[in-house]
Amino acid sequence: MFDQAIVFGFGASSALDSQAELLRLTKQADRDGLDLFSVSDHPYFGDRVDAYAAIGFVLGQTQRLAGLVNVTNSPLRHAPILARTVTSLSALSGGRVVLGMGAGGLWDRISAMGVPRLAPGDAVDAFEEAIVLIKKLAGGGPPITHEGRHFRVEHIAPAPVPAPPVWTGSNGRKSLTATGRVADGWIPGHGADWLSKRYRESRPIIDEAAAAAGRDPGSIRTIYNFPGTITDRPLAATRDENGRWIGGSVDQWVEELTGAVGEHGASGFILFSADGGTQDSVSLGRWACEIVPAIRETMPVALA
Repeated sequence: MFDQAIVFGFGASSALDSQAELLRLTKQADRDGLDLFSVSDHPYFGDRVDAYAAIGFVLGQTQRLAGLVNVTNSPLRHAPILARTVTSLSALSGGRVVLGMGAGGLWDRISAMGVPRLAPGDAVDAFEEAIVLIKKLAGGGPPITHEGRHFRVEHIAPAPVPAPPVWTGSNGRKSLTATGRVADGWIPGHGADWLSKRYRESRPIIDEAAAAAGRDPGSIRTIYNFPGTITDRPLAATRDENGRWIGGSVDQWVEELTGAVGEHGASGFILFSADGGTQDSVSLGRWACEIVPAIRETMPVALA
């Protein structure tokens, strides 16, 4: 999927009034050698474009940049249809899709779209089953029949293209366990990084579940949504009193992220602005052309 062991991307806006900027920034990122862009998935907001429509639009106008919905609101995306969406985008783009998956969080909004509300445990069960079914409906082979608790397909042919990598936004223990069993990557929630309590308490759950399922825990990437400011001069402190990353100069970013990879096993970073939005074009250029190349020079060439 990716030429580099460590994946670098940026978070883009899905607001209807910023789509010219979305295209401009994704084309810039494509030229500058970033690996992916991401958009959020909130179909209940009328002032945002559909996440998968945005992904398809951008993939059609770029050459190497991959698209990630960060993360798919799975209760609002019927799993068999989502399987067709992502395998179609993969076929049309030459494999430039990552499937981000979430169990759904804003249930008042979700149910307002006409989807029956699920209890938290049932929502995670549906999330895990969706991932399993999507993988079954990719990679070719004979037609499949799936009789699950939440989804049913009968004698449906898989698409003749591989399933994209699946990265989850899991938070709770049950969801983290599902990630360990069936996913390919994990995006810690709430902008948590490798020094956070959330990471320290959550990643072992994924690893234990993976090992119990006969999988290599090391094959499951950890990719961070990582907000911060890229400054012209070094900051006296790059983290706040709560230990959260603020940002710093190019050299400070390189030092921090190189340490995250070498000491904590980080395998991807998706850049956001300090307030969680899209970075400006100058900062995105410094990310792609200064920070990322410096980190790549010190990293191994590729992951399987």
